[in-house]
Amino acid sequence: MQYLCDLWDDAYAGERAGDPLELLRYRSNLLGADLRITNFGGGNTSSKFELPDPFTGLPVRVLAVKGSGGDLGSIGRHGFAILYLDRLEQLRSMYRGEEHEDEMVSYYPLAAFGENRVAASIDTPLHAFLPFPCVDHLHPDWAIALAASANGKARLEEFNRRFGRHLVWLPWQRPGFELGLMLQRTAEANPQCDGIVLGSHGLFTWGDTPRECYRHSLAVIDELGQFVMERQDALGDQLFGGPQHMARKDARFLAASILPYLRGKLATQRRSIAHYNDSPEVLHFVNSRDARELARLGTSCPDHFVRTRIRPLYIGWNPQAEDEDKLKREIAAGAQTYREEYAAYYHNYAQPDSPALRDPNPSVVLIPGLGMFTFGKHKTEARITGEFYLNAIHVMAGATALGEGNPAPVALPQAKRAEDSADFTSHRNYVALPPKEAFRIEYWALEEAKLRRMPAEKEFSRKIFLLVGGGSGIGRATALRLAERGAHVMVTDRDADAAAETARRAALAAGREAVASCALDLAKRETIRAALAETALRFGGVDGVINTAAIFEAPDASGLVSDERWRRTLEINVTGNHLLTDEARTMLFAQELPAVIILTSSANAVVPKRGSEVYDISKSAVNHLVRELAVGMAPLVRVNGIAPATVVQGSAMFPRDRLIASLTKYGIAFGEDEPTEALRQKLADFYARRTLTGLAITPQDCAEAICWLASERAAKTTGHLIPVDGGLAEAFLR
Repeated sequence: MQYLCDLWDDAYAGERAGDPLELLRYRSNLLGADLRITNFGGGNTSSKFELPDPFTGLPVRVLAVKGSGGDLGSIGRHGFAILYLDRLEQLRSMYRGEEHEDEMVSYYPLAAFGENRVAASIDTPLHAFLPFPCVDHLHPDWAIALAASANGKARLEEFNRRFGRHLVWLPWQRPGFELGLMLQRTAEANPQCDGIVLGSHGLFTWGDTPRECYRHSLAVIDELGQFVMERQDALGDQLFGGPQHMARKDARFLAASILPYLRGKLATQRRSIAHYNDSPEVLHFVNSRDARELARLGTSCPDHFVRTRIRPLYIGWNPQAEDEDKLKREIAAGAQTYREEYAAYYHNYAQPDSPALRDPNPSVVLIPGLGMFTFGKHKTEARITGEFYLNAIHVMAGATALGEGNPAPVALPQAKRAEDSADFTSHRNYVALPPKEAFRIEYWALEEAKLRRMPAEKEFSRKIFLLVGGGSGIGRATALRLAERGAHVMVTDRDADAAAETARRAALAAGREAVASCALDLAKRETIRAALAETALRFGGVDGVINTAAIFEAPDASGLVSDERWRRTLEINVTGNHLLTDEARTMLFAQELPAVIILTSSANAVVPKRGSEVYDISKSAVNHLVRELAVGMAPLVRVNGIAPATVVQGSAMFPRDRLIASLTKYGIAFGEDEPTEALRQKLADFYARRTLTGLAITPQDCAEAICWLASERAAKTTGHLIPVDGGLAEAFLR
């Protein structure tokens, strides 16, 4: 093989030889591990074998097939629907024709074997009716390139001659019961057939054993790769009509600047999380002469446009001759036009029983000179959407390369009848699905049912937070709370390692793609600017800025604070908050989405104490800064704060030497050999006794208050500070 590797382990498979379901899982995982073979969540695999009937104990034939919504690369044995094969075959006599094919899906649960309750895929009949023990239905880019070529049928005949294959062409048909019958008839009419290419869709291959099926699928896909890539490589830079634009040298800088604006313009119904791709293959496409026309056609494979919508938004902007302001105007105009056209597409094809119009904003945006921006309800979905459109780019590359030197036929092979060719559109040999067929997939009632089975979104889903001081204490607790509630979080701290550790812990709750970390020093504006830019590049923008970082400079033995310590305290605790909010302001106002800023003050702001003068004064300034910012940033941004009493647990402000100094100051007995955490508890208990509740204040208590202020539950609260002090009478507002 030239492109793919045979990963099958005979020893591993041999140990599972008596478990056909486990071998199906193994085969599926191997195939799904390579995105060149099939995309995330796409394709399906099956095996037919015997199991003892739970009613009679006698062996019966069953079909095990990937369940609805599963992913081949990660599926486990419990992800397969298992059905009685004879009951599926009996459904053919009950079938009332293509216009009624969706009703057949309601019978699949009735054919479930034993205790299996995995939702059967709409592709179940495709596997049930093909007369082979093992079947793979995959979406390799090279196969779809052939399937989406105007000269695809002729090229397939050429491929068969060259590689000694007997693949058969089948015109486009939406997946479902009718396609299952078409596949069966095709296989029966072509006894030598060793695979089927479904126009505009993908590839079917099979074998008598799991090993034979895997090996056969791999070999056919690799040969298709050789067939397509030799033509594609020959074109070189002239692929897609040759270059029209060049990538900007400042592409990532400009992408970070433009992303919040772009994200805001696409949030007319709901927010989304972004993913940015500036890989060479993406830039090759978006900078090409044919990019606009090809993008306009949309994708071909149904698995692609279910995620990428019917087409991407291509921004007609000259990256070498036009500036960022021009780009913003093009984005605003392009997004508005896209929404209008999408609504027209919906109303043109919707039926009385169609699902309601979904978000009309694009999920893929292509910008010459910069790359591809994709959007989803979370980072993983945004990335996967980008992977799907990258698959589409590969398909368009292969299809256009296959058309070189070969005029497109008048009758397109994707159409069942010659007169139906007019419904398809093509450019440079690439053929897209008709909009009507695209709509039948995108707004299929069965796809809608799949969406409704998805778990409900969490409180902070689709929200992005920049958290300062996240390396310890209140900041770490807040990061964990936000992550648990579905937020995407950029954890920052002056201690980059501590921030990374918090991010690692938060990722256990939110997933590794939803959390990131970087260094940020509140005394240095450039590090704040860099952290915001990194947040935009990673997630698309920011919906909340939270600062829990501060420093406490203890007086020396004489009770005095040096000038340097005084300046340092005010620099971090006051000026640092100003620099942070000043830099965030630009991004928040460019994004034009309601946002929050939450700062951390202290009960000390209103309770004067001996020995903490500069800290107390700095927190008093924070109190008023909250109020000033609330006035100045209204109504778009709500600005609030929390005012905790002393938090000892997990606080970076309480290293062991300060704990000892405080315990000594208050006359609290302790042993020099006691662990630091024991000293923390003693001091916390002492502070708790001074409150009305008698309870120590923990980082988690503060995190809960911060999360409330960050949520929609506090949508009408701004310019306020919430005491989290256990009831400290001296700190009552006055």
